[in-house]
Amino acid sequence: MAAEGAAHAPTAGEYIIHHLQHLQNKKQTSVVDFSVVNLDSTFFTIVVGVIGCWLLWLAARKATPGVPGRFQAAVELLVEMVDSQAKGIVHNAQSRKLVAPLALTVFVWIFLLNAMDLLPVDLLPWIGERVFGLPHLRVVPTADLSVTMGLSLGVLIVCLIYNVKIKGAGGWVHELFSAPFGDKWFLYPVNFLMQIIEFVAKTVSHGMRLFGNMYAGELIFMLIALMGGAFALSATGILLTLGHIVAGSVWAIFHILIITLQAFVFMMLTLVYVGQAHDSH
Repeated sequence: MAAEGAAHAPTAGEYIIHHLQHLQNKKQTSVVDFSVVNLDSTFFTIVVGVIGCWLLWLAARKATPGVPGRFQAAVELLVEMVDSQAKGIVHNAQSRKLVAPLALTVFVWIFLLNAMDLLPVDLLPWIGERVFGLPHLRVVPTADLSVTMGLSLGVLIVCLIYNVKIKGAGGWVHELFSAPFGDKWFLYPVNFLMQIIEFVAKTVSHGMRLFGNMYAGELIFMLIALMGGAFALSATGILLTLGHIVAGSVWAIFHILIITLQAFVFMMLTLVYVGQAHDSH
């Protein structure tokens, strides 16, 4: 029986490939196919977003003017941190009424999305397969390039809106053609090209940075999980199991810093890009 089970067990490569496949509405046939929807990423992104909004609403509803409890104190510290960062970057007080809550939402949402990586690698995929019959299930939305690029595109749209709101449509179009090399007609094509490259580069790097870090973290958790699963196939199984426990615990603790830092970096870049929309070249 043991030999039969080992014969049917997936190899390390098959295990990783299986866990890196999304639950999709249809099979992807090309590198870029906008008709394909990663249903698992969409589901967890929405659910985690609702949970984040509920937590913030709960903190606001239970807020008291007296001595705050631990939960209220933690939320108040978070709000003060985000507000102080917004004040240091976006100097327009009227804009901060929207930008600061936006930054808070971005931080909480991305932190919770990243925190999905702390769940056991096989837990939700196993439940999805055994209970709901799902062939694949990835539970870390920020390890999906579609999600991170969607978030960065949302930030780009906010920046474009503020460019038009602060500078006016005419002023922003004039800036597109007059900055950064000067207001000379023969420099207009170069200036416009540089502006477009800047917008594209900021948007791509914004999404790719978050995706790359979370994707790498997810792969490391899978490799650690393989150590624990190798105990039945190796004479050094006990050592691999102990290594799995130690490495998994150490990486999970370190990963708490990573998921927090990545949420903070994404939030700060959002504030910086929106702040740049308020400035003239």
